[in-house]
Amino acid sequence: MKPTFARRLVAGVLGLVSVVVVAGSAQAAGEVKHPRPVNGSWEGPFGRFDRAQLQRGFQVYKEVCSSCHSMNLLHYRNLGDKHGPFYDPKYPNPNDNPVVKAIAASYTVKSVDAEGNEEERPALPSDRFIAPFENRAQAAAANGGAVPPDMSVLVKARHNGGSYIYSLLTGYDQTPPAGKQIPEGKHYNPYMPGGVIAMGPPIVDEQVTYADTPENKGIKPTVDQMSHDVVAFLTWASEPHQTERKITGFGVMIFLLILTILLWFSYRSVWRNVEH
Repeated sequence: MKPTFARRLVAGVLGLVSVVVVAGSAQAAGEVKHPRPVNGSWEGPFGRFDRAQLQRGFQVYKEVCSSCHSMNLLHYRNLGDKHGPFYDPKYPNPNDNPVVKAIAASYTVKSVDAEGNEEERPALPSDRFIAPFENRAQAAAANGGAVPPDMSVLVKARHNGGSYIYSLLTGYDQTPPAGKQIPEGKHYNPYMPGGVIAMGPPIVDEQVTYADTPENKGIKPTVDQMSHDVVAFLTWASEPHQTERKITGFGVMIFLLILTILLWFSYRSVWRNVEH
């Protein structure tokens, strides 16, 4: 006998209720907590990155995150791309941007010369971001057996992206629920699946000193502020052309709207004397 519509509806409702109950129980037990919204200026169809915030976010990544996390898909020249943290219209080629050059030159790259000898040189804008470890084995050995994830597209790779990372970075100050055992050397964070994370609190208040610029006036390097800033930078890094895509998309929508209006009037003009 084939199930009736009513039976299917009841089965669907019961299934949904069971999912909600299980999810609620897991959250109540402290297993996972829905991330808080990051509410970034870049969100939405008309959202834009704030360049000063991108610069602060890069500073947080450089001084805090880069000691463990790589960004292998990003080149130093990308920092000077249009809508990037250090874009300057005077240097349409970001390889010529003096700020980008200075940032790259602060790192050292190992290379092999024509004679096969290994040598070190200052990094160039065309070089990829220098990884903190030479290989995965070295990274795992320095981090208790766990390889820190690459941050190039971390926002895209995680569910709820920026909000998840923002919540994780700011979620270390919460008390574990009653009965929750935290292994020695681990930390409680309700936004981490399972509630237990090996990485200690990576950010503390006043950990970096923001540049004294008009854009940064009144902005203090608190955990919340630095977390918000680095998430902005990581979101940009995961899709550097996001702003251009939105501008192009808006232009396309305007074009299609105008085209639709013109086609409508053309239709009315061509068929106005024809009986239907």
